[in-house]
Amino acid sequence: MRFGNNHTMIKSSKTLKSAKEEISVLLGLDVEVKVNLGRNKTESFNGKLTNVYQSLFTVTPFDKNYKGKTSYSYSEYLCGNVVLKKST
Repeated sequence: MRFGNNHTMIKSSKTLKSAKEEISVLLGLDVEVKVNLGRNKTESFNGKLTNVYQSLFTVTPFDKNYKGKTSYSYSEYLCGNVVLKKST
């Protein structure tokens, strides 16, 4: 299988280390989380970034009845499947 001369890949400007640093700055703060669930479905919620571990981070939602996923890997953040924004 040949792709021709235009077979360059897009390089991300972010690294795993920079992603961990960006997220660790938000530790303990209120954040808005937007999660891409695939097939044009997204889910958003507000919560607090409660823990930052070596391979993942956790967000505790303010809505106690929230049934979705609350722990995310840094690769999900790097790929854009999870977007964090500081709440105002």
